[in-house]
Amino acid sequence: MMSFTEAIIIENLRKEYQDVVAVDDLTLRVPRGELFGLLGPNGAGKSTTINVLCGIVKPTRGNVLVGEMDVQKSPERVKALIGVCPQEPAVFTFLTGRENVELFGALAGMSKDAIKQRSDTLLDKIGLMEGAARQTKKYSGGMIRRISLVMALIQDPEIAFLDEPTAAMDPQSRRAVWDFIKDLKARGKTVILTTHYIEEAQALCDRVGIIDYGKLIALDTPQKLIEMHQVANLEEVFIKLTGRQIREDV
Repeated sequence: MMSFTEAIIIENLRKEYQDVVAVDDLTLRVPRGELFGLLGPNGAGKSTTINVLCGIVKPTRGNVLVGEMDVQKSPERVKALIGVCPQEPAVFTFLTGRENVELFGALAGMSKDAIKQRSDTLLDKIGLMEGAARQTKKYSGGMIRRISLVMALIQDPEIAFLDEPTAAMDPQSRRAVWDFIKDLKARGKTVILTTHYIEEAQALCDRVGIIDYGKLIALDTPQKLIEMHQVANLEEVFIKLTGRQIREDV
């Protein structure tokens, strides 16, 4: 069990791509064990922020700590602490679902026995035990998302970054993933969730941060944001603050 109290510390983060500012002076703290929702329209800077936190993208300036470790100075130690389910799933289509999961477990340095036990547990929880023996090239989009989630969490990380984990899923699969994410929270894990489905963030998250044009424009619990803006739900808060709805692939 890790001893840190704040899982994520972001101070004055800025990321520029030539003449485009993707993240603009973002400051944010996420305590250990929180299920935090990062919301924003497409292009708002959500994925860029997660990529910086994971050490994939180097910030233009600012300080970023994950598990009280500087991401730029200790990338390998940070990677041992986190699990990442990216927005664009990356699976080997010639391998079965289970083989993909086992490969990621081996890359994380897990023993064969630990991989087998952990794989069985996660595949059962996510509803993929029967489909695990099939090649992933035969998977639906929702199944690909679910196996990507298992791959990201095979090593039982303390901090999970879930970037649009329920995209392209049918309602039944989405609910299965909701239960899966709730279980992570119940086990004391820190979860950073981005989603196009605002009702998902309202149902799952302890707090949410809304960013637009790279800036943090709202931060609180879903209920407090709803009360503050005197609206019926979190989606109405989002539309009121950003002036638009989230739509996939727009």
